Amino acid sequence: MKIAIGGDHAGFPLKSTIIEAVRALGHEVTDHGCHDETPVDFPDISREVCTAVTSGKADRAILVCGTGVGASIAANKMPGIRASICHDGHTAHQCVEHDDVNVMCIGAKIVGAWLAVDLVRAFLAAEFSTDEDCRRRVRKLMEMERAFSRAAE
Repeated sequence: MKIAIGGDHAGFPLKSTIIEAVRALGHEVTDHGCHDETPVDFPDISREVCTAVTSGKADRAILVCGTGVGASIAANKMPGIRASICHDGHTAHQCVEHDDVNVMCIGAKIVGAWLAVDLVRAFLAAEFSTDEDCRRRVRKLMEMERAFSRAAE
């Protein structure tokens, strides 16, 4: 898979570990920054990373900020993105299996490097369930997104 990765300055120290883990699993990585600990706004990085997913340049994405919260909020503002904060292995795979999540958000100040690697493995190994209940619910999420996007115009 092609994986877009990005993070703000708080996520920067953990981002290289995540990139190494993704590559070790045989996936292609596109690093969208940031590239040092100079302060940067997470919405800017989230937009760039998520645009890679919505344009088809990436299959999934991983965002890293201090808690994962800001990156998740920003990512979920973008049509076509279903982002989830993942701080445990169960959530990292179930969010894909049940909710077809395409962006995993990790809090660099919440999880350590060893757990981040486990999260990456679980997220990238997961596949969206063929169960009709899961499919129906994701269709409803997409319908909500379309309806509320039109209402905002």
